[in-house]
Amino acid sequence: MSDVAPTVLTHVDRGVGVLTLNRPQKINAVTLEMLGLVEQALDVWEDDPGVSSVLLRGAGPRGFCAGGDIAWIHANATTDPRRSGDMWRREYRGTLRLARWSKPIVSLLDGIALGAGVGLGGHVTPRIVTEPSSVGMPETRLGLSPDAGGSFLLSRAPGELGTPLALTGRAMTAADALHTGFADLFVPSSELTRVLPALADGGPDAVRALGADAGPSDLAAAAEWIDDAYRGDDARTIVGRLRDLSYSGLADAGAVADDLEAASPTSVVLTLEARRRAARLPDLEAVLGQELGIVTSLAASPDLVEGVRARVIDKDRCPRWSPPTLAEVDVAATIATVDWTTRL
Repeated sequence: MSDVAPTVLTHVDRGVGVLTLNRPQKINAVTLEMLGLVEQALDVWEDDPGVSSVLLRGAGPRGFCAGGDIAWIHANATTDPRRSGDMWRREYRGTLRLARWSKPIVSLLDGIALGAGVGLGGHVTPRIVTEPSSVGMPETRLGLSPDAGGSFLLSRAPGELGTPLALTGRAMTAADALHTGFADLFVPSSELTRVLPALADGGPDAVRALGADAGPSDLAAAAEWIDDAYRGDDARTIVGRLRDLSYSGLADAGAVADDLEAASPTSVVLTLEARRRAARLPDLEAVLGQELGIVTSLAASPDLVEGVRARVIDKDRCPRWSPPTLAEVDVAATIATVDWTTRL
């Protein structure tokens, strides 16, 4: 008998199927094994009359899920990028299944919920955030682009609020996640123990009744200048507007411009294009297909290997992008590298 705990724990409590991502030492970073275990649980519970709903949560104090297993993706990028493509396709199909599952699924986006974590817990309802929640899509910092349905949510955020989140990889507070449509409900951390009993006794409506005020959203307060700065399809022009606002005394605009220019220039160009296209696509499935086309294009790129090296392996935070600046990106040629009509 193995002493190694499963990477996903499952049990049924009063008619609620409880799925717990169980890699707390890695903030529950998603592996292929975990995706398979989630699929198995959904298979078992789909037709089980004893299961009326599902609660999806993460183990450990740091968060729900930090994203995909970056070390595994880096290993693939340096050996066989197609393996990452196969994983992404499976992950995105799992995201779509969760979104369309026949029974209610409640997700606890408590603490860190990034990247693939949004893919798992960001397309069900209700999605719960708490005081320490930090929700976002940090992919451009790694040489990738928001995926796992992240660009669907970003493209549906009010005005241009999803654009800086997509391009810079900045994370949101609980209030920001509620305002942008990444979450549905704020529940204080001290009240989280009430979620499962409420779901068991009264379903999602009883869970919603636990909701409290998350406070003001900083993104909502900044909407006017964000909407003006981020209009259009040219990332270099956006950076120029942000610098102008900074010179005029808006310090946060300069900080955001710094973040944008620190991200992979290739990723920024593709992410902005994806943000615009996703807004015109009809549904989550279509956006997931588009995302698969983008990440497949980026899987073998030098920026992915370099971004993971700088952020995760060496942790020097000094990536050497290729090309190194937005001004040096051939925008038309870069956009042409993607099959924008990819299907799952």
